[in-house]
Amino acid sequence: MEIYQIRAFVTVARLGNLTKAAGALSLTQPAVTAQIKALEQSLGVALFERAGGRLTLAKAGEALLPTAEALLTLGAQFKAEAQQLQGSLHGAVDLGVPSEQPDFLRLGELASAVLEHLPLVELKTITLPTTALHDQVSSGRLHGALTIAANPPRATHWMPLRSVRYRIALPSALANELKRGGWREVSQLPWLDGPAGCHTHLLLRDMFERHGMTPRVVMQHDDQANLDALVRAGAGCALLREETALAGAASGDFIVWGQAHADATLGFMTPHERASEPVLVALISLMQKIWKFRRPAADSPPLD
Repeated sequence: MEIYQIRAFVTVARLGNLTKAAGALSLTQPAVTAQIKALEQSLGVALFERAGGRLTLAKAGEALLPTAEALLTLGAQFKAEAQQLQGSLHGAVDLGVPSEQPDFLRLGELASAVLEHLPLVELKTITLPTTALHDQVSSGRLHGALTIAANPPRATHWMPLRSVRYRIALPSALANELKRGGWREVSQLPWLDGPAGCHTHLLLRDMFERHGMTPRVVMQHDDQANLDALVRAGAGCALLREETALAGAASGDFIVWGQAHADATLGFMTPHERASEPVLVALISLMQKIWKFRRPAADSPPLD
């Protein structure tokens, strides 16, 4: 049973017309009908009688309508009180982030939402490798962190946001060396890596270890958000997010090798012991709205 289903029931009952109710709810008639049917199935009773294409309140609907209206009133009061509480929240939130493009992490949207809904809260971002983010969140030194990992981090409260796929990008000048090459030949090409413990480093090592190999790293670069520029310049091969890799290949900036890929998840983690703190509860709520959070799925591709 969901609050929007109760709202659909009350709106149809009040207006006595499905078309008017759909307009009031800014939904289509089939969507309103589906919500009411889902509520009826959840409750195990028929709320309306259907005859001649019209809906009229059934006895169960008449009996439950006052309670449903009271629930909507309490819901509005609950939301208003929460908004007032948010307005009183203040302090600084230390948020860890991986080295990635701000647009990909939706940091601008988050900062804007914090400014609007939590005006007295100062958001501080700290860029760290994946392992360091996990250590600082699990120890409580960070309020929370966006992180990219192949597996859910342990000893934290974890909220997955979207799946992320990485592909192998090669400078165009190296294409001829791999016409008949396999993993062994790829491992011997010059590779660009991130610092130990960062998400691309962990994914790259795991990818090659599964084939019993180690990549020949010629450069370790802290800025994982702009590795594509180094690949474009011919500095070496790198793991790039699939959308970045495919866009670069389509533009002729570099090539993408075969179908090889590494999969991970972008998520938000918080310390278990701090998960109920009002500021964190509010921040998680904003994060859910920004990512339109539902379990589980793709922005490209999100977890919704």
